[in-house]
Amino acid sequence: MPVRLGPAGVPLSCKGRTIVEGIDDIIALGLDTMEVQTVRLVAPNHFDQFWQAGVLANKANFEMNIHGPYYAELLGNSSQRARSFAKMESALQAGKVLNARHITCHVGHYGETGRGKEANEQIANIFAGVVDRANQLWGDGEEYPAFPWLEDGTPMKIGIETSGRQELWGSLEEVLEVVNHVEGTIPVINMAHIHARGHGRLKTSEDYGELFDLVRETIGTKTFYCHFSGIEHRSGNALHYTQIKKSDLNFDPIAEFLVEDGEWLDVTIISDSPLLEHDAMFMYQSIEKCRHRQLERKARDERQKNVVSHAGMEKSGAENDENADSDAEMSEQEKTELIAAEDAVVQAEKDGAVNEETEGEAETEGEAESEGGSESEGGSESEAEAESASSDEQAKQAKEATKKTQKKPTKAKKAKASATTDSTTGTDDEDDLFNSENDDDDLF
Repeated sequence: MPVRLGPAGVPLSCKGRTIVEGIDDIIALGLDTMEVQTVRLVAPNHFDQFWQAGVLANKANFEMNIHGPYYAELLGNSSQRARSFAKMESALQAGKVLNARHITCHVGHYGETGRGKEANEQIANIFAGVVDRANQLWGDGEEYPAFPWLEDGTPMKIGIETSGRQELWGSLEEVLEVVNHVEGTIPVINMAHIHARGHGRLKTSEDYGELFDLVRETIGTKTFYCHFSGIEHRSGNALHYTQIKKSDLNFDPIAEFLVEDGEWLDVTIISDSPLLEHDAMFMYQSIEKCRHRQLERKARDERQKNVVSHAGMEKSGAENDENADSDAEMSEQEKTELIAAEDAVVQAEKDGAVNEETEGEAETEGEAESEGGSESEGGSESEAEAESASSDEQAKQAKEATKKTQKKPTKAKKAKASATTDSTTGTDDEDDLFNSENDDDDLF
């Protein structure tokens, strides 16, 4: 977002009163541009000074501009228009020598034509001729050695300034309509005049945003040439310029707009204030403050994002730790169940061995007491076989339980799923699961 600031004329603080000395002082202040004032006819002895300033501006890449005569009657009678054209011709010649990028022109009173389409058409025809004349001056190849910027540069833009009084042609809508129909012209947006003519309409950054958007939508430009100053006004008419701090037209809202929403702008702002370079510096400082606040806000938002991101990472880490602890607990539980199953197998084997000894003793007793009846012997054998079958069945069940336990998953989610399945198959399995959890508690 290029923003160039400078005074309308030689700075008040400049010890010398020439344009060249004024350029030196403006550059030393850190400003970027200057508008030379030609209030009346341009005297021939001024051209040598203009040429020196043009050479310096060309070498320093400093933007020079020029303001044509303040008094003009482009809608007056033939003699009034002739005088206005003569003044405009001298201003064009001075602009060529000065290496000016813009020239600011006034139109004057509505005259007998009045407001409306006819007046706008007359002004459009006049400025179409002014643009042609500027192209002729810039296309004179014989003068290239003296004015090298004519060969490499484009002709200066013809600026039509918005007026600050109701009886003067130059409302914002009128200026935009003419500029939209005449190539080579630009609107000179005088904020103080628009504010006065609109009964104090420019108050917030949104007001300036609407103003710039209107200009962009109407003529399709992103390059703006503006004037700014404090203004005293009454009943929709500008009375006189004042310093910015003593006016109801504040610069802070436009500075906020330029910094926050004006990235697409390429704007030059000339200080029309009676304080000239002092208010130009005031505008510069206001823009820098807005930029500093913007940077602070962005840094604060970035810190908040980092804090939120760090907190999210810590929360995620805590959840991962909880999941890891849960997996460890389930692993211990599975170990406990496995140990319990192995103990059951060992116990079943012991019971089988005892049953086998009992059966052997029963057979020995049967042989010794052969005199007993067959009924007694048959009963003993049946009892021994039943006990042996029961022991084998217990050993088989214990081995199956061991295999199931060894195949159980180690993850927490699989353990939960297994528990859910056991709960649906029967209450006995659920009781076994609770018993295993109690065994886990006993371990700790």
